[in-house]
Amino acid sequence: MDRVLNVVCEEARAALLVPVAAVLLYDERHNALNLAAGSGLPPELAERMKSPQRYLYEDYVLKGDPVVVISDLRAVPDRRVADLCLHYNLCTGAGAKMQREGQFIGVLAIVTTGGVRHFTAEELALLQGLADQAAQAITNARLFEETRRRLKFVQSLRNIDLAIAGSFDLRVTFSIVLDEITAQLGMDAAAILLFNPHTLMLKYAAWRGFRTGTIERVRLRLGEGYAGRAALERRTIHIPCLAESERDTVQAPLLADEGFVTYYAVPLIAKGQIQGVLEVCHRSPIDPDGEWLEFLETLAGQAAIAIDNVALLDKLQRSHLELVLAYDATIEGWAHALDLRDKETEGHSRRVTEMTLRLARALGMNEEELVHIRRGALLHDIGKMGIPDSILLKPGPLTPAEWEVMRRHPQYAYEMLSPIAYLRPALDIPYCHHEKWDGTGYPRELKGEQIPLAARIFAVVDVWDALSSDRPYRPAWPPEKVRAYLKDEAGKHFDPRVVEVFLKVLQEEVLEEEAHGN
Repeated sequence: MDRVLNVVCEEARAALLVPVAAVLLYDERHNALNLAAGSGLPPELAERMKSPQRYLYEDYVLKGDPVVVISDLRAVPDRRVADLCLHYNLCTGAGAKMQREGQFIGVLAIVTTGGVRHFTAEELALLQGLADQAAQAITNARLFEETRRRLKFVQSLRNIDLAIAGSFDLRVTFSIVLDEITAQLGMDAAAILLFNPHTLMLKYAAWRGFRTGTIERVRLRLGEGYAGRAALERRTIHIPCLAESERDTVQAPLLADEGFVTYYAVPLIAKGQIQGVLEVCHRSPIDPDGEWLEFLETLAGQAAIAIDNVALLDKLQRSHLELVLAYDATIEGWAHALDLRDKETEGHSRRVTEMTLRLARALGMNEEELVHIRRGALLHDIGKMGIPDSILLKPGPLTPAEWEVMRRHPQYAYEMLSPIAYLRPALDIPYCHHEKWDGTGYPRELKGEQIPLAARIFAVVDVWDALSSDRPYRPAWPPEKVRAYLKDEAGKHFDPRVVEVFLKVLQEEVLEEEAHGN
């Protein structure tokens, strides 16, 4: 825009052979004309005319003439302007309205030096023609700038949307939001406060452009300070001049230390709930338009959505964790009940589960797999719930027919657990831990690596624990005898590699106990 205006001034000077040309744009808020560009204009006069010139608006607009001539600028109402015109020997001025589709844009003005000059009709017509061309050029430049600004706004919103979708880390999202606010809105500083609904307090969570550390110590109650008022009243608070506003005792030290002049506080609201407050500040006066304010509030809405999403995720994660803990507690309860019903030695399920996890880690299984292995180990004999007490608790040897029934418990486990999606990944151990490496196991006579690794691991641990524990019909075997049995069964009952690693784990356990004993 500045380049377009400067070209217009240069063309007017050259075409009309005058020492000074200027473009004054219409200020709708103040009903005045402000200097936007000039060529040949003395710097002092240019600076003075950047402020609203109400009398020029009255002369050029309210009179309704397309071209207005001021015979002697040294007699204008603004005495400072008149004195400067006298000082620089500026005398006659002429201005043509710049209009486009009925909308008043401003004035293209020329100024002569020396005595009063009488412009010819041809000169004034030429000035009007140049003003019409300038109006078109300014309109195009404004449309271009408006389009470019809106594209930047859209890109900013897109960047924030991507941050919200791609990360649940509020620090990342806040960083992008604050960067976009300070860059696109041209503000010196911005900050986000989070609201705690339990304590009714606001606390600064992220900020940009603050020069002091005062912000880190500020805490606001709901309704306290400008930010607290914005949250309580659920409306944007705008302080155009902090020095002239009522003194805010809570935020005053922070705002004063930072030297802020202009202040905005926008409540962050999502789903009807206050999430926090967005503050933007500038160290000089600003006069934003409606589009600027709309963009600010849109960014605040995006920030509120990000906060709400993270809060929702946190709530879901807590609920999920509580549910998982409840499930696991239920599984542990089942395992304990099975131990009691099957007359297993006390703590059997706990011991085999802990050792199975240790062996699985030694074999390189990851943490996600270990979760399912733990559940499978706890429920390894869940299928025995389908075995009648007369068989399960029979004190003497089982008949072939009774053994046939007993061997069905892995199949019962499959039928019980497979419909439960949550426990389906834990089926390997309850369903397959009676399979044997040489294919002579049950229920499906799987062989070698057809048997899931989790089941191969558990098979070794289960036999180790059974042989190492006292039973009603025999005492516990000595550790050496148990290890010898496991070695002997490697390649027949057990996976040889699993046995090898398990024996190393047992040896490490012995060494650890000796070290602690010393």
